[in-house]
Amino acid sequence: METPLVTVHNLKKHFPIQRGIIWQRTVGHVQAVDGLNFDIAKGETLGMVGESGCGKSTAGRTLLGLYPATEGEVVIDGVSVRDQTAASQKALRRNAQMIFQDPFASLNPRWTVNAIIGEPLRIHHLLPTAAERADRVAELLELVGLNGRYRNRFPHEFSGGQRQRIGIARALATNPAFIVCDEPISALDVSIQAQVVNLLEDLQAQFGLTYLFIAHDLSMVRHICDRVAVMYLGKMMELAPSDELYERPLHPYTQALLSAVPIPDPKLARQRQRIILQGDVPSPVNPPSGCRFHTRCPIAQPRCKVEEPVWREVASQHWVACHEVAGG
Repeated sequence: METPLVTVHNLKKHFPIQRGIIWQRTVGHVQAVDGLNFDIAKGETLGMVGESGCGKSTAGRTLLGLYPATEGEVVIDGVSVRDQTAASQKALRRNAQMIFQDPFASLNPRWTVNAIIGEPLRIHHLLPTAAERADRVAELLELVGLNGRYRNRFPHEFSGGQRQRIGIARALATNPAFIVCDEPISALDVSIQAQVVNLLEDLQAQFGLTYLFIAHDLSMVRHICDRVAVMYLGKMMELAPSDELYERPLHPYTQALLSAVPIPDPKLARQRQRIILQGDVPSPVNPPSGCRFHTRCPIAQPRCKVEEPVWREVASQHWVACHEVAGG
């Protein structure tokens, strides 16, 4: 792989559980993200999938420093996210942006579109005058498929798909190299989802962007992503090139996840063997010892209950954390 634009080493994010009104005390931690290791090359799209509550969105926010990391290191284009100097933080904010999941909650309802998209330009001193910023906002709106004259409207005057385009324009305002797309299509109608995904692909080709694409839709992830990472209960279970993962999944959790993807051909759908996992997802407050998936794994062995599997490369660019998967 090329020299990575983003490097993540042993990233952890634990949220303290506190009790008491006047005298608060910590009684435990929610282990939302617990030891992620991966790289993202320049111009690549890395997909991150997993069921709700597995830590995908928390990982994306911690990656950008929106949540302070409990432990570990994240370096984006040579700048450490945990470096607290003002200059490095401002450089990071300019070079790494986020597209949020909810287009209705991520835009200030009291601001016009001109103010929403123009704010990054003002904060980073990219354009000195209000007139120049307004012209740039109009250009960005045109870039994402909206009329530049809409810049004086408020968010409530737009549909969900249009609001998400405004969020994309805001993320592009500082000319970033890296964008975290936190389920950018999950709140949109199916008819709009493909338009937004095609827009993201076009922008990536035009500006050489690097994406972390967090999503539930496994079919869409295969379409847009170069590699895919599978998370379960704060841990990464498997990471591989997109086609490799979908055609030859190695981890039992990945196999179960992919068996749930709908197939448009009814005949093939009836012939496919569906993998039904037993039990519920354990609590991230008190996760299982050893492999976190062993309580639901159909091939779990006694060692899985006590020994945490090593994150290892079993084939070229194919990483997995499972005792029962063979490989070097």
